Amino acid sequence: MSVTRFGVSLDEELLKALDDYVSDNAFANRSQAIRHLIEKNMVEEKWKCDNIVAGAVVLVYNHDKKEILKKSTDIQYYYKDFVLSVQGFYLNNINYMEIIAVKGPSKKLTEISEKLISIKGIQHGKLVMSKAQ
Repeated sequence: MSVTRFGVSLDEELLKALDDYVSDNAFANRSQAIRHLIEKNMVEEKWKCDNIVAGAVVLVYNHDKKEILKKSTDIQYYYKDFVLSVQGFYLNNINYMEIIAVKGPSKKLTEISEKLISIKGIQHGKLVMSKAQ
C-alpha cells in the first residue's frame, strides 16, 4: 500500500488534544493516530448504515448470581443466528468475564448488547464492533 503525504493545519488546542491522544494510546506518531481515527470513523459510519459487522459483547458480573448467567444464555439463544461463540473467564473468585462473539447487522448487534448489558447485576458491559467485510 502506497502512502501519500499531505499537510494538516490545526489550532493549538486541537494539536494538543491530538498529541495527548497519541500519547494516551501509545501510537508511534500523529500519522498513525490520524489513520486510526479515520478508520474508526469509517467503521462507525457503516454501523449507522446497518451494514454487516462483527463484534464482541464483553460482560463482567458476579458468577455466583446464577440468574445473570441464565438471562444471558436466554438472550443469546433468542439471538442465536447472530451469536458466533461464547467464552467465559474467572477474573477472581467472584467476578466472571463473558465474551460473546457476534456477527450481523449493526443495529441488531446493538440491540443484543443493550439487552445483555441491561441485565440486573452486570457490573460492566461493552459492545465493540468492526467491519466484517
